[in-house]
Amino acid sequence: MTNFYTDNEDIQFLFTHMDIAKIATIMEEDFRYAKEFDHAPENAADAVDNYGRILKSLGELAGEVIAPTAERTDEVGNVLNPDGSVTYAPGIAEALRRLGQADLMGFTLPYRFGGLNCPNLVYTMSNEMISRADASLMNIYGLQGIAETINAFASEEIKQEYLPPMASGKWTGAMVLTEPDAGSDLQAVKVRAYQDAEGKWFVRGVKRFITNGCGEVLLVLARTEPEISDGRGLSLLLVERGPKVKIRRLEHKLGIKGSPTCEIFYDDAPAKLIGERQRGLITYVMSLMNGARIGIAAQSLGIGEAAYRVARDYAHSRKQFGTAIENFPAVRELLVNMSLDIQAARSLTYYASYCVDLEYGALRKLEFGNPPAEEKKALKAESRKYKRYNGMLTPMSKYYASEMSMRVSNDSMAVLGGSGYMKDYPVERHLRDARITTIYEGTSQLQVVAAVRGVVSGGAAGVIEELLTREWPAELAGLVDQVRQIKVLLEEAVAFTKAQSGTDYMDLYGRKLVDMAIAGVVGALFCGQGVDCEKKQAVARRWLAAKLPECRMNKDLVCSGDQSVISDFETLAGPVPTLA
Repeated sequence: MTNFYTDNEDIQFLFTHMDIAKIATIMEEDFRYAKEFDHAPENAADAVDNYGRILKSLGELAGEVIAPTAERTDEVGNVLNPDGSVTYAPGIAEALRRLGQADLMGFTLPYRFGGLNCPNLVYTMSNEMISRADASLMNIYGLQGIAETINAFASEEIKQEYLPPMASGKWTGAMVLTEPDAGSDLQAVKVRAYQDAEGKWFVRGVKRFITNGCGEVLLVLARTEPEISDGRGLSLLLVERGPKVKIRRLEHKLGIKGSPTCEIFYDDAPAKLIGERQRGLITYVMSLMNGARIGIAAQSLGIGEAAYRVARDYAHSRKQFGTAIENFPAVRELLVNMSLDIQAARSLTYYASYCVDLEYGALRKLEFGNPPAEEKKALKAESRKYKRYNGMLTPMSKYYASEMSMRVSNDSMAVLGGSGYMKDYPVERHLRDARITTIYEGTSQLQVVAAVRGVVSGGAAGVIEELLTREWPAELAGLVDQVRQIKVLLEEAVAFTKAQSGTDYMDLYGRKLVDMAIAGVVGALFCGQGVDCEKKQAVARRWLAAKLPECRMNKDLVCSGDQSVISDFETLAGPVPTLA
């Protein structure tokens, strides 16, 4: 039996290596729910065991039910019907039915709405497994953040109406942000929301590139204050699928073809305000986007894992010149780099998810608990710390993992050669699916812009130092010293960047700075894993052998002061070409 959890040694290792008991205690609020709900865990060990069983169940569903339909889903896609409704590919429809049947569509929702009340970290693991089976399905399964946003900010009446059917899988959702003239620049949103004389809300306008825009529960970013042209004039509204919501077209895409990407016309559609006016972008969508970044990082992990496994198997079985091609040094290097790339992205993404859970836990205790003054002060400090970390780690994870999925899928095709270019193998599908991960929920360039602020303010150095502050066994001392060398190089590069006027220099060298930060954070994570696993010591050695020289080079580039890309742009880029 194929099981995408039990066959993945690294996910299982991280499940035991990371302190999941700590975040279980946070989610279960010291296990008070056990008195109210029969299926709620009574203690940390019970909770961790429960998470493991959920992941095992999901892994079996991913391997046995979802993965076998992925090729057919890619071929048939979705259908826009004459009445404006959308029919999912058969494999997607069956997968959603089975996921709902298994109570897996309310993964992070509270028990009182029919959810599993799982931590973000465990949900990230589940998203990776779903994505390995079929990346396009994750775009619907992974939209559970819609329900989380409703739970966090909507009125109790709205929660009671919408969350139970979402947790059961009866309804799916969509986050409806993008417009034809407002892609990454969400402050430019023009779709209008207005109230009638009775105070009822309505939405009018066109949204484009909406993942699962045919879902039943649509969270729409709209302009409620027409006199305010920037993000302060935007609010978040819930619109139900209905006759006033018209799917005008489905996009024809390179990849993730089982995920319907819709253009929607809201024809004065009835709506309900989520939370307060004018906080749609500034508070609610920003919160939603952090979860979406982690979600796409997990999707990227699944794609990379799937592509790597095809290449690893092919290199082992394919004979050339009388030997398996895995014996050629050039192929070995490709496979080793692919494996480390995936492990690095997974470590970074899971750590970011863990930090999100810790921030959430501190905020939850502050909001719903009644801690004494000293504890309250400590909780506030903890929540601020992890908010700073997460403002850097979530875009960092999305950037690195999505770029990793492209590298690994591309290198997998290189291992397979001409066979990989053909549809006989799934590698070409993985490469097509991977491309979008570097684009949606913010391009890699935008993730770098978001992450580099945290790096330059000292966030990355702080994370590295925190990860290194422990007693180290003698066999890891040399590796830890190399991580500290990366930290010093990063601090020198940051100091030079901060000495330059304005932010152009920081943005110009942002990718170099973020790459250095990732090298240090992942190196520290690998060292920590090496305490529990000898194999991870070899991983850390190889990672640092490659990344320390790279960091030295990046530090020299950052500290060069060269700004010719900006000052000599016209000369270096050449004239704007005339297109036929």
